[in-house]
Amino acid sequence: MTAFFALATSLLWGLADFGGGLLTRRTPALTVVVVSQSIAVVVLGVLVVATGGWSEAGPQLWFAVAAGLVGPVAMLAFYKALALGPMGVVSPLGSIGVAVPVGVGLVLGERPGVLQFVGILVAVAGVCLAGGPQFRGAPVQRQAIALTLLAAFGFGAVMALIAEASTTLTGLFLALFVQRVTNVAAGGLALYVSARRGAPALPADGFPWRSLPALAFVGLADVAANGTYSIAAQHGPVTVAAVLASLYPVVTAVAARGVLCERLRAVQAAGAGLALVGTVLLASG
Repeated sequence: MTAFFALATSLLWGLADFGGGLLTRRTPALTVVVVSQSIAVVVLGVLVVATGGWSEAGPQLWFAVAAGLVGPVAMLAFYKALALGPMGVVSPLGSIGVAVPVGVGLVLGERPGVLQFVGILVAVAGVCLAGGPQFRGAPVQRQAIALTLLAAFGFGAVMALIAEASTTLTGLFLALFVQRVTNVAAGGLALYVSARRGAPALPADGFPWRSLPALAFVGLADVAANGTYSIAAQHGPVTVAAVLASLYPVVTAVAARGVLCERLRAVQAAGAGLALVGTVLLASG
């Protein structure tokens, strides 16, 4: 069950990242975040009311609030790092955020078996290579490295925090709702400040109404990924769930290949293969 839900997480995150990347080509990144997460808030609010999730309110929701505050900061840092580039360095560096939930699992006493430990190493190496690292000819600004590491830590922290925010399915709906409300509040404030400083909040042709279905998909896929990861972490070792959930760069690369006809470099193809081998080892261990 852990492997199934963790792999579902990587699929959903990978598709959400791919969709978000396409949307930010025409719409400011902050606007994409705020609108997509606002749609998710509405859907989650309906689920919370329908399932009676309010009865699960408790101190554990502070983990969801923390995840909601950390998430937008990590996302914006990652977008800024991608802008400074090069993407072939930033993308694989961002995947090291998996060290945060894996470290939490080890601190809590989890000890993966030999086969799983080998699978973790192989999968993480595969994820890093799938990002297409540039080994030469790629000057990198220190600011880009610092922002990427900040984003990686933030993404890993969100994974660790959301796993602690609930213990039941109805509680999970409430935790995700609180997280997303916090996301919208923090992102909305950042968008307001950015607009006040003169940055465009909308595309030149106005609000992207035609992109609403895509924005809804990005927001809901991201929420669903958080949910499936929480379930995976609750039903098995966090060390395994975190690594399998972090295979999403492979999904994004494959989606870009299939939809945009982007060619995978040899190092990316090798990384995807290693990631799959690591997945098999983790699942069989």
